[in-house]
Amino acid sequence: MRQAGLFCRWPKIGMRNIKTALAAALCALIYYFWNRSPAFACIGAIFGMGSDLESSKLHGGNRLFGTAIGGLLGIALFRVYLFFYPEGGHTLLLVPLVFVGTVALILLCQIFWVGGVQPGGVVLSIILFNTPVESYVTYALNRIFDTGIGVIMALAVNSVFPGGFTFRFMERFYRLFRKTAEEPANMIEKTEDERDGISN
Repeated sequence: MRQAGLFCRWPKIGMRNIKTALAAALCALIYYFWNRSPAFACIGAIFGMGSDLESSKLHGGNRLFGTAIGGLLGIALFRVYLFFYPEGGHTLLLVPLVFVGTVALILLCQIFWVGGVQPGGVVLSIILFNTPVESYVTYALNRIFDTGIGVIMALAVNSVFPGGFTFRFMERFYRLFRKTAEEPANMIEKTEDERDGISN
């Protein structure tokens, strides 16, 4: 019986949902005029959105600093790889490089931004294993730039709308407003009833 109730319960759309969608949509709109793919900016906006401005700074910082550290580290390690294999191609050299890179990434994140390990590891792995030789530098720099735009957009949207402001709060505010608006009418009816009672 409880399971049936769970399936009937609909998820609620809160303000964080709207703010996240708005930040991603604004990134897509800006990049439309730049004639540039908004994919990583939208990802940065979605990952960077928190329930309030402080949590947004934390999530956005994780994404931005992790991407920057992983991207720059990936450029350096891929350069070492190209020194031995200028034509690229998957080789066993990438195995120790990803090991060294992951250790270095964790150490650098402990120094600069602790929460950046996961997004940094994603960028590092993509650069080492899935980026063409001729575009690894531009890929990393573009990824850092686009992520920065997305995080900035998330922070901007979150600074405009107050944290914790949900549609449930709006519903309570509306009920309170209606109650306040109806009180003068109730007072008039009560006064008229009292007057009728006295006259009778």
